[in-house]
Amino acid sequence: MNMVQSLNSALDVMLERDPKVLIFGEDVGYFGGVFRVTDKLQQKHGLKRCFDAPISESGIIATAIGMGAYGLRPVPEIQFADYILPAFDQLVSEAARLRYRSGGEFWAPITVRSPYGGGIFGGQTHSQSPEAIFAHITGLKTVIPSNPYDAKGLLIASIECDDPVIFLEPKRLYNGPFDGRHEQQVKSWAGHPDADVPDGYYTVPLGKAAVVREGEAVTMLAYGTMVHVALAGIQDSGVDAELIDLRSIVPLDIDTIIESVKKTGRCVILHEASRYGGFGGELSALVQERCFHWLEAPVERVAGWDTPYPHAFEWDYFPGPKRVATALKKAMQD
Repeated sequence: MNMVQSLNSALDVMLERDPKVLIFGEDVGYFGGVFRVTDKLQQKHGLKRCFDAPISESGIIATAIGMGAYGLRPVPEIQFADYILPAFDQLVSEAARLRYRSGGEFWAPITVRSPYGGGIFGGQTHSQSPEAIFAHITGLKTVIPSNPYDAKGLLIASIECDDPVIFLEPKRLYNGPFDGRHEQQVKSWAGHPDADVPDGYYTVPLGKAAVVREGEAVTMLAYGTMVHVALAGIQDSGVDAELIDLRSIVPLDIDTIIESVKKTGRCVILHEASRYGGFGGELSALVQERCFHWLEAPVERVAGWDTPYPHAFEWDYFPGPKRVATALKKAMQD
């Protein structure tokens, strides 16, 4: 399966498995979603389980919170993560706080799906990476898969979680792995080991990172599309880097990170979002705090620039393999 198909399969499995699960959002019903992730789910499961919503992100999330409080497990879709901000107050003031405010009487077991990130010439309003905003909010979990197998397992685990989950889907990975080499032919997931996705039910636990590549020289931390860019940068650099796919940034698998950095003594962090205030800053602080006596060089960060996401200069903004290789080599020189 490609990632679109694996996510569709996860939703199909949960609609069949749990009558409390339902899906709604802009164009997710009859049309099957802009990226076809909800394709044919309305035809199979009916209008009450998969339906279209008005163009009102705050209304979509407010409705989902109410559904969750009354015992359902809604999976609302925000069509692009860039447009999730009108619902930010609902997510922060209501969804993330409901269990605490009610003393455990109510909670919001909602999973908010949303495509995010660049690499598709979407410009400033269809390319942003807002994960750090949600990671800052106590009470929200933030999950970001990098391949079809993880995407299905993580989505099922998110839907079954009693906490509100922001599930960000790297849209550049929907139909194939992308290593940042935009000038080369587009790849598909066909034949990729992580595209071997079972048809039935399985989960990938939240808060458990994956070691994608073992290495001895430096630890590299990434998630989403940047996992594939990191692999390309490691190949170009010739550095024996250990690559960790975080898979979720909240909860964060800090133990796997510490174990790797203690082994390598160096760390490079990669994400697509703007550098200033990005989640890489939190990762850098955690590595510094937990691994100071093992670090042999300053922690390096590779990220997007502190500008709106440009359309004409997409590949100047996008953190590609060249910038990754440069950071890896610098980490080895210090």
